[in-house]
Amino acid sequence: MKEISVTSSFTAYDSLNELPKDVQDLMNEAVEIRKKAYAPYSQFKVGAALLLDNGEIISGSNQENAAYPSGLCAERTAIFYAGSKYPEAKILKMAITAASDTNQTTAPIPPCGSCRQSIAEYEIKQDTPIEIYFMGEIGDIYKSASLKNLLPFMFDKKFL
Repeated sequence: MKEISVTSSFTAYDSLNELPKDVQDLMNEAVEIRKKAYAPYSQFKVGAALLLDNGEIISGSNQENAAYPSGLCAERTAIFYAGSKYPEAKILKMAITAASDTNQTTAPIPPCGSCRQSIAEYEIKQDTPIEIYFMGEIGDIYKSASLKNLLPFMFDKKFL
């Protein structure tokens, strides 16, 4: 038997003002699209914005449905749209923000497991890491240099 140790490293920012200007703009886009989320069941609104290598910014918000799990998370809404509209473009950066209608979210909210797997697919496809910035409604913002920090044992096509 042997022990395997896996570590992840993140950068923590105290506020939006500490972020690089392009990431501030991206996070502000995520905040604006979060306000357009359709979340009548969970009351939990999420916005995501992507910066592509062609300069385009793509955003998405979560879209719920009474027939769970027919809804879609903000991250996947944005990623899938980027993949269909700009299939050759690489995703450079992703900004994610989440807010609840019932209580204030003060901790960084990372992507769910399904979104992590979807982000992994695109990171593997483009063979370059995607910087991921995530926050709640207020408070710290965390940066991951790659999805690998959030999903160290990624499942991909090599296992199929």
